[in-house]
Amino acid sequence: MKKAKNDYVQLAVAMCRTGILGYGGGPSVIPLIRHDAVTRYNWLSDDEFGETLAIANALPGPIATKMAAYLGYKLKGVRGAFLSVLAHILPSCIAMIALLSAVNYLSGSRTVAGMIAAVSPVIAVMLGMMAYEFAQKAFKGLGKWIGAAFLLLALVLLEVLHVHPAIVIVLFLGYGTVHYRILAKKQSKGGNS
Repeated sequence: MKKAKNDYVQLAVAMCRTGILGYGGGPSVIPLIRHDAVTRYNWLSDDEFGETLAIANALPGPIATKMAAYLGYKLKGVRGAFLSVLAHILPSCIAMIALLSAVNYLSGSRTVAGMIAAVSPVIAVMLGMMAYEFAQKAFKGLGKWIGAAFLLLALVLLEVLHVHPAIVIVLFLGYGTVHYRILAKKQSKGGNS
C-alpha cells in the first residue's frame, strides 16, 4: 500500500516539476520528462521512452501532456493518467489565472497600459520577421513567381474566402508533398541519364 501511494506522489511531483520548469512549449519539456521517467524513477527504459515519444509525436495535441498521460496510465492506469495530466497542467493554469487577474486589476493603470502598448510593436515586428523568413524560403524553393502566386492564393483563401487556417495549411502541405515527389523523380531521371 505504501509503494502505491509513493508512486502517486512521485508521479505528481515529477509532472508538477515539468509543468513549472518547462518553458518554451512542449518539446522543451521532453528532456525534463525523460530525466524523471528514465533516470530518476526508472519508469521506462531509454528505448521505451523513445518509442513512446515517437508515437506521441504522431498524435495530435500537446506532446508534453500526452507524455504525462501515458506515464500516468502506465504506472497507475486511468487514475494515474488523470493525476499526471492534472499535476502537469495545474501550475501553468494557476500562473495564467494569477497573471491575467493582475493584468485585469492593473489594466486601468496608465503605466501598465503603456507597457502593453510598448510590447505590441515588438510582437508585430517578430511576426513580420518570421513571415519574411518563411517567404524567403518559399521563394528560394519554389521560385519567385510560384512563391508569389501561392502567397496571393493563401491571402485569398484566408482573408477573402475565410477558409479555416488549418485547411489552408493541409492544402499547402499536400501540394508540397506532390511537388517534392515530382522534383525527386526528375532528379533521379536526370541522374540516371
